[in-house]
Amino acid sequence: MFVNFRRIHKCQCVRLLTTGLLLCVLMVCWEPLEHHVVSHVRSYSYRYLVNSYDFLGSFGRHSGKGRWNRSVATYPYLINHPRKCAAGDGEGRDDVLLLLFVKSSPENFERRQAIRDTWGHESFVSSELGVIVRLAFAVGVHPDAGRRPGVQRALLREDHVHGDLIQQNFVDTFHNLTTKLMLQFHWSQTYCPRARFLMSADDDVFVHMPNLVRYLLETLRTESGSRNLWVGHVHRGAPPVRRTNSKYHVPYDLYPWPSYPDYTAGAGYVVSGDVAAKIYEATLLLNSSVYIDDVFMGMCAKAMGLSPREHAYFSGEGKAPYHPCIYDRMITSHGHATDVRSLWREAMGRSGRGGPGGFLGNLYCFAVRVTLLCLPNPRNTYSCRAAFT
Repeated sequence: MFVNFRRIHKCQCVRLLTTGLLLCVLMVCWEPLEHHVVSHVRSYSYRYLVNSYDFLGSFGRHSGKGRWNRSVATYPYLINHPRKCAAGDGEGRDDVLLLLFVKSSPENFERRQAIRDTWGHESFVSSELGVIVRLAFAVGVHPDAGRRPGVQRALLREDHVHGDLIQQNFVDTFHNLTTKLMLQFHWSQTYCPRARFLMSADDDVFVHMPNLVRYLLETLRTESGSRNLWVGHVHRGAPPVRRTNSKYHVPYDLYPWPSYPDYTAGAGYVVSGDVAAKIYEATLLLNSSVYIDDVFMGMCAKAMGLSPREHAYFSGEGKAPYHPCIYDRMITSHGHATDVRSLWREAMGRSGRGGPGGFLGNLYCFAVRVTLLCLPNPRNTYSCRAAFT
């Protein structure tokens, strides 16, 4: 038997170079790999095996946590409409199906107007869908002190025409989103406590209002009625982002656990009136140090023993595919800063009634939904199982 030593040396050299290359790639990609793989494995293990959060002990108002235990300031209202949900006698109405709170930045005038003209049109909902919905926009003050007076004057003119802005005197920034969430729940419990449902949505979200109203009315007819409902696009076992260069960075001393509680995407979710009351109570018990509003919502819910319900047609961070067979079932779609009006026309027009009827029409739409939602694509919207519901 003969051995080719030259060939052995070549093989070893190739293996050495390959190993070195892999190590270099691993070193360069370790931080993203650690976040996207290791952190998620650790997070899921904690979420489903340990699951021992103590938010009241660690984030309670009187927990003595020092630097993170700041009290929630009661910001004065700059614009308010206490009678938004009131009947003629000034009492809270029992017939408000949905209080629709849209989180908006002060300068997003066009987005607010597009919502008023489309899915947030109160008169359309009343005349076409036969229910009462109240629309309000939650805003703070402009973060640029130089531009603030001019933007504030424009906001006052806008509100004089439409009467739907709710503004408190806090700076409207990403790190004050939790303050804006608290504004919504505090205002709803003070001025609209008998609304059957509360929806929180971003101002770049499209809501298929007929489908949403149909879903809420069907919920009211169930055995549990409108109790204990918290529905949206659910994030389960998500790990905190520890990378300091990320917008969503949360340090260990602010949030020590390896997993967030289950929560719904802040772009759009719905809670029943009793859940809104419990979240309001939780905001009085927990400090608002965690500035990611949907995570803070999950913490409040966890402290009150509430769990979110997944709905296949509440969107995550992505836009829904543009197709009549999608419009037929969609509830929300995220990322519509400029195309709300065109999408509303499409969804409410002939195409909004779905594809052709009958067995063949249903089969066609099923095939379309599988193609759009289940094949690999860059959209982060509805899951594949939405095609089968």
